[in-house]
Amino acid sequence: MRPATATAAAVTTMIGAGAVAVAAGRYASSAALKVPSDRPLPGEPRLTVHATAAGQVTLTRCLASRRPGTYGLTGPGVHAVVGPVLDDVPHSPDTVVRRLERVVTGRLEVGGRVRLTPRLHTGTPAGALGLEYQDTEVPGELGALPAWYVPAARSTWVIAVHGIGATREHPMNVMGFLHRMRLPVLAVSHRGDPGAPRPAGGLSHLGDSEWRDLDAAIRHAVRQGAERVVLHGWSTGAAMALHAAANSGLRDRISGLVLDSPVLDWEATVRALVAARRVPAALLPLAVRAARGSTGVHGDRLAEAADPRGLRVPTLVFHGPEDRIAPWTTTRDLASLRTDLVTLHTIRDAPHAAMWNADPHRYEEAMRRFLTSLV
Repeated sequence: MRPATATAAAVTTMIGAGAVAVAAGRYASSAALKVPSDRPLPGEPRLTVHATAAGQVTLTRCLASRRPGTYGLTGPGVHAVVGPVLDDVPHSPDTVVRRLERVVTGRLEVGGRVRLTPRLHTGTPAGALGLEYQDTEVPGELGALPAWYVPAARSTWVIAVHGIGATREHPMNVMGFLHRMRLPVLAVSHRGDPGAPRPAGGLSHLGDSEWRDLDAAIRHAVRQGAERVVLHGWSTGAAMALHAAANSGLRDRISGLVLDSPVLDWEATVRALVAARRVPAALLPLAVRAARGSTGVHGDRLAEAADPRGLRVPTLVFHGPEDRIAPWTTTRDLASLRTDLVTLHTIRDAPHAAMWNADPHRYEEAMRRFLTSLV
């Protein structure tokens, strides 16, 4: 009886450990896919404000705080915009001084904890950029989707769709540039955004279901007079654009795609988000399996949408090797297989969905050349 009892106890222990591991995997996947809108993605370090001066802010020194380019700086009750690193300003070895472009809301207090974000602007296109715009609603599959429409003279519209952890304020980074090109812009929300319908379970599907909201935006634009549309997506918004280009009933109206940090491999992105939560490596496979079970994400559908052989329209892609959320190598492979349609601009020293921030001039010049050929 003793060996049997010992075996039963061991089996019970294994079952209990297995149940705990499965539960931990589910928890980890849920935490990764419930990234709140307008919050820094997991893994983005917190920085301490060490000092402020006219046109300057001193931050904790790390790789993130030394990134080149222009970023938002956000924390509890504060949003500011910082520019390049000022190496010639005296500072201690453990700090970095950046140019402080402006404080949008609140105050930067010494000792405050902040994070860098790709989003520069807050509020509306009128308040942030001085652009005339209209609040509108796109009739979506789950309900009304809040959107901003910025009118302009051309008949080709740009439909801008943000990615995971962001809101439609993120596309305002390029909205002024697009307006100068006389391109109407529709910045649309999708399920899970503030004011938009909540998805089942409250989890992001990494574009697998959200693309139908982008499809609704295309239909709305055509009803409002758009002859053609260019889809500009960041992160999972780029995945949504690929889904729409492959599957929309109005895909013949899509004249081009602009993809920033595209999520092309949902499993790799889930792994990256889970790992950024400091989940033990042994639980990553369980977390991926749990994500598939709880969200219905189908990697095959994304693979089909991103299949190079299926691309039909010119595609401009911005991505770089420092992206820890969406593998750059997958994007590089896509571009190399369709050099006839895909133009890849590799951006160095930029985190996920921040390719414009790292080099705004180069980004906009590439967009100018690309869009000029489509309108």
